[in-house]
Amino acid sequence: MKAPYLLDCYKKEFDAQVTKVKEGVFITLDQTYFYPIGGGQPYDTGIITSNGKAYKVIFVKKEEGEIIHEISDLGIKEGDHIHGTIDWDRRYILMRYHTAAHILSEVISKATGALITGNQLETDKARIDFSLENYDKEKILEYIAQANQIIKEAHPIHWSLLQRKEAESILGEKMTSLAKGFSEDIQEVRIVDIEGFGKEACGGTHLKNTSEVGEILFVKAENKGKNNRRIVITLEKTVV
Repeated sequence: MKAPYLLDCYKKEFDAQVTKVKEGVFITLDQTYFYPIGGGQPYDTGIITSNGKAYKVIFVKKEEGEIIHEISDLGIKEGDHIHGTIDWDRRYILMRYHTAAHILSEVISKATGALITGNQLETDKARIDFSLENYDKEKILEYIAQANQIIKEAHPIHWSLLQRKEAESILGEKMTSLAKGFSEDIQEVRIVDIEGFGKEACGGTHLKNTSEVGEILFVKAENKGKNNRRIVITLEKTVV
């Protein structure tokens, strides 16, 4: 598996070998724990060290089934062994936001049947768009309160990789609360199971327990066109 972060989101450092180099600064590894941009989650940053020199990882993307790391300088060659170190503070806050977004989305979906029409995580806030007919701030505050209760209950979170047909037999054909569904190109599905609360297909990084999220704080809600409502949240800065 070229993307072992799908089963171990807490790995901060790893060793790998360079399998491809393009234009001197775009490198592919035989395995990586750096998260590529996608699914509304930003890419990981960090450091790759090889032959005694450190290179900043400034962008990570998935292209034609491969994860490509853009580094800050020339010097790494195909076949080189590297040591990767992820910017953990950045990764961990994005994990907190991704799990928070899942919990809030599940609460809203169960209450209203609404699907997610768009989302974007950042290191200081997250926005989620829903196919909600009516804008009701008081209801939204109730949903956030319910999500915070789930967080406080400290539900364990588990991840597993399944073949698509098996995943569909567990979750149904849609497998997700995304309005656009899950890409047909993905045949190995990663399931995120918030124990006792909800399961969903997702390729992002997540926490081991809901208690790590901290408190979800309401920022604002907006109308974004017909049957489309945007909710913006932030998280308390620290988690005890």
